[in-house]
Amino acid sequence: MLAGTLLGELLGTALGVDANVGGVGFAMILLILVTHQLRRRDKFPEASEQGVLFWSAMYIPIVVAMASAQNVVKAVTGGPMAILAGLGATALGFAVVPAMARIGEPGEPLEPLTTPTSDEKQKA
Repeated sequence: MLAGTLLGELLGTALGVDANVGGVGFAMILLILVTHQLRRRDKFPEASEQGVLFWSAMYIPIVVAMASAQNVVKAVTGGPMAILAGLGATALGFAVVPAMARIGEPGEPLEPLTTPTSDEKQKA
């Protein structure tokens, strides 16, 4: 995490932005590379692997929640144009979903994954 933060700060400085640019992303890439090397050398304990898998699964929802909170704050403090842009994108999304749902031909229902037992058949 510290190496990723440092890389994000350096990238932000290089771009002339007073912010950490992609530090968490760099940290995740470094984590993937290090864990891959440890697995190849068979030096990655099972407990550590489970912890990395857990935090990998948590990463996307946390980042999305953080970004959406920042976007709302920026939109509210950014004035009417930012709010109009957000509302326009949302309206466009609502309009496009039904059109995309009509693309293609209706398919057949999928087969059940398991065959129901005689008790389950009687309940249905």
